[in-house]
Amino acid sequence: MFKSLLAALLAGVLAIPTALGQDWPQWGGPQRNFTSPVTGLASTWPSGGPRVIWSRPLGEGYSAIAVEGGRAYTMYRERAGLLQFGRSDREVVVALNTADGKTVWEHRYDAPALRGMNLEYGPGPHSTPLIVGNRIFTAGAMGHFFALDKNTGKPLWSHNLHQEFGMAWERGYSCSPIAWRDMVLLTTGRPGQSVIAFNQADGKVVWKRHNFAEGPSSPILINVDGQDQLVVFMADGPVGLDPANGNLLWSHPHKTNYGLNISTPIWGPDNLLFISSAYNGGSRVLQLSRGAGKTSVRELWFSSRMRIHFGAAVRVGDYIYGSSGDFGPAFLAAVNVKTGQIAWQDRSFARASVLHADGKLIVLDEDGDLALAAPSPQGLKVLARAQVLSENAWTAPALAGARLFIRDRSTIRALALN
Repeated sequence: MFKSLLAALLAGVLAIPTALGQDWPQWGGPQRNFTSPVTGLASTWPSGGPRVIWSRPLGEGYSAIAVEGGRAYTMYRERAGLLQFGRSDREVVVALNTADGKTVWEHRYDAPALRGMNLEYGPGPHSTPLIVGNRIFTAGAMGHFFALDKNTGKPLWSHNLHQEFGMAWERGYSCSPIAWRDMVLLTTGRPGQSVIAFNQADGKVVWKRHNFAEGPSSPILINVDGQDQLVVFMADGPVGLDPANGNLLWSHPHKTNYGLNISTPIWGPDNLLFISSAYNGGSRVLQLSRGAGKTSVRELWFSSRMRIHFGAAVRVGDYIYGSSGDFGPAFLAAVNVKTGQIAWQDRSFARASVLHADGKLIVLDEDGDLALAAPSPQGLKVLARAQVLSENAWTAPALAGARLFIRDRSTIRALALN
């Protein structure tokens, strides 16, 4: 009982303070695990899907949506041309009123594509805004890193990660920044500065460390037996760092083709860390523990059958629910986090992201199909399903209260799930 209470308290320390279930202030929600404490969601929907509160056009991009205090924040690339079918060289951070979707403010900046980039799947932005206090932190696809005034969009400070730190990305920068105490942290993957911590107030570098090659994944914060750790899924595997100074606490190999470790690691109260990759990466669970001032890592299992690409996955009880697959067909699957045994696979959805709230799974696949399902190791029970977006709906949804915020490459919508 004491351990359960301690785990709950530590989870509260690591989470960004937020009204219970009413905000989604960063990538993955309050605790970066795609789980919301909200209750009172409907158990089914009309055949046409949940009620659309509002819908409006939005430029290209896969940036997910951060929500706090009646405003939704995301990023897009501005359209160009007389009919606005083309792409401009500018990225935009936008704040929307969650009640009606109207623009509150926008911050535009020049962000031409870097030489040699491959924009086959779109120019981004890919990263998700981070809300901390009165500031919002954003990282654009071309490496423009901003701290903005949350209320006005006015820049407070900025860095050009490409020019200042030598960063280069074939398909655009994708790491969503994370906060720890008075710092904001992100990855670069460059020698001597694979991970960088900036002061939130003035943007000065607090520390920069290591030579790990960058993976596109976004970091998470965990607590291992009383110690805060920053887990970063780099190109060759996950590493654990002391967020105060960047000291390396542990590392574990997990290689995949092209160094594309994209999905976000999942941490559990039993000190189990789940990591997964497509491109022949597979899935692993690591058990972390501390003793004599050191962190020990023990691999519980590895499976090549579960390969999460970029979609969000969740842990409910002893099972991970996520979408497995890369170049070919994808399927939803449930895997036992303690044994690696696949409980079931379901091919009725395309590649998808999964959220967990009110005892239900919210599934959004890349074809724009949205579903409500009951999580169970016995099989996928779909409670409701409707098409709500067009392809490619690759952006993970955000749940703030009973409102679900979703987008594809041209539209953003708010849906009522109560």
